[in-house]
Amino acid sequence: MRILVLADEETKYLWDYFEQEKLEGIDLILSCGDLNPEYLSFLATFAKVPILYVRGNHDDIYETNPPDGCICIEDRIYTYQGVRILGLGGSIRYREGNNQYTQKEMWRRVRRLWWKLKRKKGIDILLTHAPAYRINDGEDGPHEGFEAFVYLLETYRPKCFIHGHEHLTYSRSHKRESMYLDTRIINGYEKYVFDF
Repeated sequence: MRILVLADEETKYLWDYFEQEKLEGIDLILSCGDLNPEYLSFLATFAKVPILYVRGNHDDIYETNPPDGCICIEDRIYTYQGVRILGLGGSIRYREGNNQYTQKEMWRRVRRLWWKLKRKKGIDILLTHAPAYRINDGEDGPHEGFEAFVYLLETYRPKCFIHGHEHLTYSRSHKRESMYLDTRIINGYEKYVFDF
């Protein structure tokens, strides 16, 4: 399965210079948040595959203007062609905002998922906006990752953990791909295509 990941910044390659052929061979599109809803709606008009998304810390507009033709998977496990994808959007709380959480609040969200995780027998992809704590996260307060995500990685061992929030332009220390235990970690900044 070939997956297109989008996060944080709209790429001119797919918006300003869009050509239908650029989506050929893509089996699924995943958005890690902080994207203009009109951008995702635009892609949904041309994509022949689902676009699944979680909200980023700058996506308060999604409350009144969600991306048309896309599927929000916040706090749920969405199964597509046998692949179980868990969505948890938002970032660490650093100011007021609907899509920001304290460590304790994110733990509460994860604990509420225990029955879904048990019923689905785990997950294959963890899709979030923020990274996991001390795994690809930033050292400044707004870019700290969530401890609860480390728990999910260590307990359920998904094949992939895909996040945004850490722009690759912020620092050379941010990596596009890395590994944690058995999980492939992907920073979805702007756009990235990979085979699952």
